[in-house]
This record gives sequence, structure tokens and C-alpha cells, in this order.
Amino acid sequence: MTYIDVHILQSVPPSCVNRDDTGSPKTARYGGVRRARVSSQAWKRATRTQFVQDLDERDLGVRTKRVVEMVARRIESARADLDIEASTALATAAVEAAGLKLEKSRRADREETEFLVLVSWQQAATLAQLALDALGETDDDVEQAIKAVTKGKRAAKQALGQGSSIDLALFGRMVANDTDLNVDASCQVAHAISVHAADTEYDYFTAVDDLKEREGEQEEAADAGAGMIGTVEFTSATLYRYASINLRDLSENLGDQLMARRAVEAFISAFVRSMPTGKVNTFANHTLPEAVVVSVRDDQPVSYVGAFETPVTPGQHGGYVHEAAEALRNWARSITDSYGMGPARSWAVGVGPVAEYLDGLGEPTNFADLPQAVGAVVDERLTVAS
Repeated sequence: MTYIDVHILQSVPPSCVNRDDTGSPKTARYGGVRRARVSSQAWKRATRTQFVQDLDERDLGVRTKRVVEMVARRIESARADLDIEASTALATAAVEAAGLKLEKSRRADREETEFLVLVSWQQAATLAQLALDALGETDDDVEQAIKAVTKGKRAAKQALGQGSSIDLALFGRMVANDTDLNVDASCQVAHAISVHAADTEYDYFTAVDDLKEREGEQEEAADAGAGMIGTVEFTSATLYRYASINLRDLSENLGDQLMARRAVEAFISAFVRSMPTGKVNTFANHTLPEAVVVSVRDDQPVSYVGAFETPVTPGQHGGYVHEAAEALRNWARSITDSYGMGPARSWAVGVGPVAEYLDGLGEPTNFADLPQAVGAVVDERLTVAS
């Protein structure tokens, strides 16, 4: 079994990238203190969004309730002579035959799936082709084609069970009312937490009414205040981020060795560079990690979060990242010494002086070369396995 572990240290300035239901930055208690937290869901969403910049649409999926619309769009592109009603009806029949239950949208006159579903564009195209084939076999009789598609449930289910996209193969899919459509995730992503205790702070702000300000002395004293006042909660932290990919499961989900390598390379690139977008216009918290360690393991996934169970304290000149990198290195060495379990291969990317603290954690490299270096090892492992 081969696992690919990704460990990241990243300092984020005042920000609110991931909020709870009250608008406060998410937190968690760990090691007896309150930590800043960014949920795994938030960072998986940010990673999938980053994929769009690095991969072709045919390698990706869409998480949506509008699966009927996805399929109908494919039907329309192949048969421009069909009207919208016919293509939508055919798409509806195909989606329902696949096992996805539909309901009327509350905001528009269309049918949607009950829950958000991650569907690859290839799967949508295959469902559309089933409808088009049925249409051809019935001499363009839409009603008869719909009946034929409805009867072909096995083929429709197979369409949703094959042709997984990279994001679907990595993050999986759960359909509560039809477990046959489920895809087990090959990638696990931990909630990112701060390596130190972190407090929530409050930004009190006022907004000026521009026209009122121009009135100057003519403005009545009773109306001389701000046009709006409020508060925004924020925090700042040095985060430990962790994710692990089960290479066998990824390869099985995709069914293609070359695509599995591309998925690993794309994930490393996107996961490292991504950032959840909560309140980004307010705080512009665009940072890149100070430390990235990627390990290929033959035993089991191993998170190094235990390095920070005792909260990191600021160094001699302030800041947490140097001390965090040192704690990460020492903990990784202790795990290897205590359990006799070490990575088969590792690479380390450090920014500036942080690189010195990563000594011994992996082969020093730069981020531009990292995905390809890991990809080459993935290729070797999959070739041997096959």
C-alpha cells in the first residue's frame, strides 16, 4: 500500500477565511488551549476551485443540484434541432434512471437533485449519450425515447459509476438514498489548526456616507454621524495543514495510471497554493506556505499534528513559524525512532531560513519541481503494482 502525506506550515495574517454560524472564525480546543481552525471542507473546496486553473474541464466534475441542466446542455450541443423542453425531458429521464431523485426547485421552474452531487463532465456526457442513442433508435420520437431511457436503469447507473473525474476520485461522493452511486474518497484532509493558542479579535468599523460628507457645514448636527457602523471578527495564526492520499484507491477510482499520476501532481500543486476565500476582500490574506513536506509511505498515513499538542511559543524575535518547523522536524524524527516507521521518500520545501529547520525531513527542493518529483515515484509504484 502506498500513501502520500502532505504536511504544511502556513502563516495567515488577520483574516476570517472560515466562519461559523455566528460569523466568528472557526476554532477548536487542542492541547488544552483554543486554536484557530479552518475546516477540511473549506480547504477541499478551495483546492477544487484551484484545480480549474490547472486542469482541463474533462478531468473535473461539478458539485451541483443542477445535474439535469448538465446533461441537457450536452444533449443540446449534439442536437441543436431539439428544443429546450425536449432536451430537458430526455435529461430528466436519464438522471432519474441513474438513481438520482429529483424535486422542484424552490426558486426556478426546473427540477434539481435533492442534495448536492459531485458529477464529472464525462459522466454527464455519457448520460446524455444514452438519451441520444434512445432518440436515434426511436426515430426522434421523444416520448418513446424517454420510455426507453427510463427502462435502461442499469446502463444509466453504470454511467454515473464510471468515468470519475480527478476531484471526484480524490474527494468522493455520497448519495444517501442510493449507495450504489457512492464513491469512496481516496484523499483525506484534516482540519487545519493553529500551532499556538489563538484569540479572536474584533475590528470596529465605520462607513461614511459620501454625499453627506460633501454637504460639509450645511449638514445638520443631528445627522453628522457615520452612515454605518459594525464589527468584523478576525484572527491570525500559523496553521498546520495535513492531507493524505491512498494511491491504490485513487488509481482504482480513476482506472487509469497516467490520470492517477496527474491527479497526485494536481492535488499537491492546488492544495499547497489554495486559500479559502472567506472575507478575502476585507483582509487580502494571500499567503503561501513557509514549509511543505511531502512523504511517500508504505506503512500508513501519519499526521504530525502531535508536534503541536504543546502550543508553540514565540521565538526570540517573535513569530511562530521557525519554532513550528523545528517542532515538526523533531516530532517526525521521534515517530520514526519510536515506531520504526519512516517514509520511503520525502521532499521538503522551505522559504528562507525555515529551510534550515526542515533539515532531515526530506530531499530539499523547490515547489516548482515538487509535484513532478512525487509524480515520478507515483508512476513507479503504479507500474510495479500493475
